[in-house]
Amino acid sequence: LDLPPGTGDIQLTMAQKLPVAGAVVVTTPQDLSLLDAKKAISMFQKVDISVLGIVENMSGHVCEACGHTTPLFGQHGGEHLAAHYHVPLLAEIPLTKAICDHTECGVPTVVKAPESKEALQYINMAQRVAASLSKRPVDLNIHMKLTETA
Repeated sequence: LDLPPGTGDIQLTMAQKLPVAGAVVVTTPQDLSLLDAKKAISMFQKVDISVLGIVENMSGHVCEACGHTTPLFGQHGGEHLAAHYHVPLLAEIPLTKAICDHTECGVPTVVKAPESKEALQYINMAQRVAASLSKRPVDLNIHMKLTETA
């Protein structure tokens, strides 16, 4: 589930009512976003949900003309956060015109341009999450938990 930033009622309710295999925390390199991410990680720890990793979104703007990356929102915030909490940095997703255009069209980059560098970053991130989940023990009570919440 893609949830809004922070640790509000939505996040707490979801964590308490639904079986959750793990959380991926998304941040930008900006200090304010990193503070929200820290709060989210703390909340997940309190409700015993594993943080599978950190994704840094808008990690840098990639110039369409020359390919140079400019860190508009700061640098290494996601990397430092991941190191601090001993979780993997799953991806650093750049801010590119292609990603913006695909988002505006409602077509994911992995569908619109599956061979692009941007799509490969999303695919690699998804593979890392899937690999992490595959190593976790199977919760045989998940059906019971889902039935109780329905």
